[in-house]
Amino acid sequence: MTFAVTTKGVYPIAATPFREDFSIDEAGIDRLTDFYQEAGATGMTILGIMGEAHKLEPEEARAIARRVIARSRVPVVVGVSSP
Repeated sequence: MTFAVTTKGVYPIAATPFREDFSIDEAGIDRLTDFYQEAGATGMTILGIMGEAHKLEPEEARAIARRVIARSRVPVVVGVSSP
């Protein structure tokens, strides 16, 4: 099976918003997702290795990915390099 993927444009690396108590800020994720799309991003990159992704529980990371993908109208690249 062969897949052809063509990407172009701007794919910002999104931070994961947290509340002051270190819980995941779901409303913040929605605002950030909307902001990037409204700003003209042609895709998004989430949960990269250089940020907070490796500090999340696997269930948290999956929930964030599902949330962003469901809300996004552009391609989403999900980091998978966390230990």
